[in-house]
Amino acid sequence: MSEFGDLKITENLTLPAWEISEAFVRASGPGGQNVNKVSSAVQLTWHVGASSLPAAVKERFGKLYAARITADGRLILEASEHRSQVLNRQAARERLVEMIRKAAVAPKKRIKTKPTAGSVRRRITSKKKRGEVKALRGSVGSDD
Repeated sequence: MSEFGDLKITENLTLPAWEISEAFVRASGPGGQNVNKVSSAVQLTWHVGASSLPAAVKERFGKLYAARITADGRLILEASEHRSQVLNRQAARERLVEMIRKAAVAPKKRIKTKPTAGSVRRRITSKKKRGEVKALRGSVGSDD
């Protein structure tokens, strides 16, 4: 990953820098007098739908992180764990890259399998036994 340029997700997947916007805000937490003067936290915004990523990746990203995407299709990541603006910016970008990497991995196709003949036989046998047990529970001969 280059120093705040394009984000390299995988070998053949790159997110152009112009798709990401960053705003710097004041962070809460420790920092002494500096915390009230310096905007060290970063808010990274990325429009998922308008991205140049492949449609399949965007779709999986949307499903994986639906709760984190705003109504207009933007993802907003906040990073304020460091006191340095540069480190927070790097942390937010790394978090975005990890999220996209997770969405870039296509899930494995499920292969339908048939139950074995033995398992079918055992299931039927146990069902028959259970049915016989229940049939024997009936009333014990009535003398009407």
